[in-house]
Amino acid sequence: MLRHVIPPSRRFTKASHDVVRHPRLSSDAKILLLYVQGLPEDIPCRPLGELARKLGIKGRAYQKAKEQLVAHGYVYEWRTQGGRGRWITEQLVANTPLTIEQAEHLRGAPPTTSSPSTHIPTVGEPAARTVGGYEPVEDHGDKTTPHPPSEAEPTTDPQPEPAPRPVESHQLACAERVLLSLRHTCRELHLGAREARALAVEAVKWLERGLSESDLRQALLAERPEDGVRSAFGFLRYRLIHKIPAEPAPPRLPQLPSAAALAVCSSPGEEHVFRPLGDETECAPCRQATAYATFRGAPAPEPDRIPWRERFAKIEMNPPCLGGQGLVGGARSGAESPRPAPC
Repeated sequence: MLRHVIPPSRRFTKASHDVVRHPRLSSDAKILLLYVQGLPEDIPCRPLGELARKLGIKGRAYQKAKEQLVAHGYVYEWRTQGGRGRWITEQLVANTPLTIEQAEHLRGAPPTTSSPSTHIPTVGEPAARTVGGYEPVEDHGDKTTPHPPSEAEPTTDPQPEPAPRPVESHQLACAERVLLSLRHTCRELHLGAREARALAVEAVKWLERGLSESDLRQALLAERPEDGVRSAFGFLRYRLIHKIPAEPAPPRLPQLPSAAALAVCSSPGEEHVFRPLGDETECAPCRQATAYATFRGAPAPEPDRIPWRERFAKIEMNPPCLGGQGLVGGARSGAESPRPAPC
């Protein structure tokens, strides 16, 4: 190895070989110690950590270097509490190892501190309370009060807050199950049990508006941000509150057709009225009689317009005979249906 050494004529620091060649001090500890040793005496004192940051020694590297300097007697620290309860840290850095007695001697007498609970005594001495100078209010208990007391204005009780709408436990369980199942489709929408329970109250509103569990799951998974979901709880809460579908319109009841007015039947015979269903001009019995006469070529029997109560009483008094004593007309091909013979 070749060496070329020129002793500097200015801006140099005398470093001890004990420090430079110390086997148990790291390079960060040596550089920090030499940097502090070479500081001008007229600059204000700075904490050792602040000086280390100027050298680029931060975090764990600074802590390790400081522990080495403390362990070998190059750095000492004292923590004391000031008069207002604030803690003060004093540091001593030496370029040669010192014992604790030597460091205490260089530090000098510790600053006088007072306990945080000590207070400056109040000026003066305690004295008895002065009594007098107060005139009692006139008593009107046994005579008429000149001015009746003003009635206190009735205070209006604040309106009680409306009680929260009860939610069925079954719907809450369904909504919570849907929210917890989102993690299986999208890992970004992973919710904890407490988060799903808090969002289930908003998800129930979707189920109450007619959506199924499958529809709710698809609505929460659709159109996710391209750059990913940063907060699953915030994303789902915003979507549940701001994207809730509109309430379904109430079902419309079918309107019953209005009853038509009574019309006079146009068929010949006794005048009677009926309630038409459309544009017909004859009642149902008369239309049936007309059709009978048209297709059979014979006059239709007179329609029975006896009220149903009288017809029912007539049948009870004269019941038909169904004993099977013969059929009138016989059974012929294309003829009328057989009817029972009278008794």
